[in-house]
Amino acid sequence: MHLVDITMFYASEGNGVSTYLNAKARWLARQHRYRHTILSPNVDSGGDAPALVRVPAMSLPGINGFRMPTSVRAPLRLLHQARPDLIEAGDAGHSAWAALRLRRRLGVPAIAFYHSDLPRLVRPRFGQTIEGVTCKYLAHLYRQFDLVLAPSRVMVEQLQDIGVHGVRHQPLGIDSNVFHPARRVETLRAHLRLPQNARLLVYAGRFTPEKKLPLLIDAVRKLGRPYHLVLIGGGAELPRYPQITYIPFKRNQRQLARLLASCDVLVHPGDCETFGLIVLEAMACGLPVVATTGGGIAELVDEQTGVLAAPNKVDSLAGAIEAIYDRDLKALGANARHKAAAYYDWEQILPQVMRRYQAVLGQRERGEPGAEQVCVSD
Repeated sequence: MHLVDITMFYASEGNGVSTYLNAKARWLARQHRYRHTILSPNVDSGGDAPALVRVPAMSLPGINGFRMPTSVRAPLRLLHQARPDLIEAGDAGHSAWAALRLRRRLGVPAIAFYHSDLPRLVRPRFGQTIEGVTCKYLAHLYRQFDLVLAPSRVMVEQLQDIGVHGVRHQPLGIDSNVFHPARRVETLRAHLRLPQNARLLVYAGRFTPEKKLPLLIDAVRKLGRPYHLVLIGGGAELPRYPQITYIPFKRNQRQLARLLASCDVLVHPGDCETFGLIVLEAMACGLPVVATTGGGIAELVDEQTGVLAAPNKVDSLAGAIEAIYDRDLKALGANARHKAAAYYDWEQILPQVMRRYQAVLGQRERGEPGAEQVCVSD
């Protein structure tokens, strides 16, 4: 069976979509009965695992360095050449329309995975009118797929609210052997030339407006010493202060895990995450989490694993950071590790994804209409 993923959000620099597709590729390779190909504008064709095919594309401002296919025609041609048995489209642009066209022409089942909260991303840039147009577009697009997956319940509800019915909640996962408390090194503070009593906060990911990093920086400055923030990643230029250490993006997951495990608390100030994979990775490393009540991250963090703050409020975020240090960080971290490893390891998540694929394939083989009614236990 040949499974093909197509998305403009897969990139060599790494992100949640890339982590998911790479984990899927490794898992499928171990099953010995699947062929897997990833089509993306952001890669060079070739490689062993996964098989990568480059889609012709152009660079556009405002999409965080990702490249967009120049037309539907090019990805459609590449999909047709691949002869997939099932397609998963990971964005709502040309990739999705190419998947739908092949579905209509050859009857290949097409699944969509809703990785980006587009309405909330366009609202601050273009206003409510464009947000409404975006919702109508998404509804028109996703109603045509055999199945639509969303990584958090809040995203399932959002799609249902705009008229996309039968959306299924499908969380992403982590490698709990790579992201593990044993990665911790006790010398990080010394390496950063910080006192041993420094309260070490960490954020990892892209430095983009929707991550709300200026809010986090203001909260840490408000708290003052001994709080210190480690920002791992890259993107937009952010202010430089003595209380902040910048570390370039870590493509190697073990290096990232070592940094995460060596800090005290992960803080994520964003409120429009569809899931928040870095939060699970930090939890698997034994870190409690401070996050906000907005977006999908709030579904991963509970009272036993962290503290939630009100979105877009510096005082609330600073108060949540203070509050978590008044609790038993070791116990919170142990709870976080258990939750991430027991429920979100890829060995738990990817078989769920495959059962959804098999249900869609079985339904198409039986000639049943309305694959959006496929029901796999959530």
